[in-house]
Amino acid sequence: MARQSALARTRENAPRQTKTAEALPDLDRLIHERIRLGIISALAANSSLSFNDLKRLLKTTDGNLSVHARKLEDAGYIACTKSFEGRMPKTEYALTAAGRKALEKYLNHMEALIHAMRTPDAAAPGSSKER
Repeated sequence: MARQSALARTRENAPRQTKTAEALPDLDRLIHERIRLGIISALAANSSLSFNDLKRLLKTTDGNLSVHARKLEDAGYIACTKSFEGRMPKTEYALTAAGRKALEKYLNHMEALIHAMRTPDAAAPGSSKER
């Protein structure tokens, strides 16, 4: 009997979960990945950062950072400037206006998800407001 009531509770909660998922826009998968979110966030807090600064900050490898930065650059979220300091090549990254807008949209989406998960749905059977 306990198994049936657990199954019934799962079914009762299913419409609420579907309703929440339908009400929220799709998550930006390009930004959601951990390293890319780190790159975008670091650049949002700084006017620009060098490749080595980002690598050190994110504790990642050259190849990993390079691949993720290229994806963000291809999407137009970050700009890459290459130059030389003496004879040493220097790569600098900066957040573009499109990147800032994408980050803002992503953060709004995450806040909406957090709010939806923390706010009980009064209409859902078995919600805490019903008890």
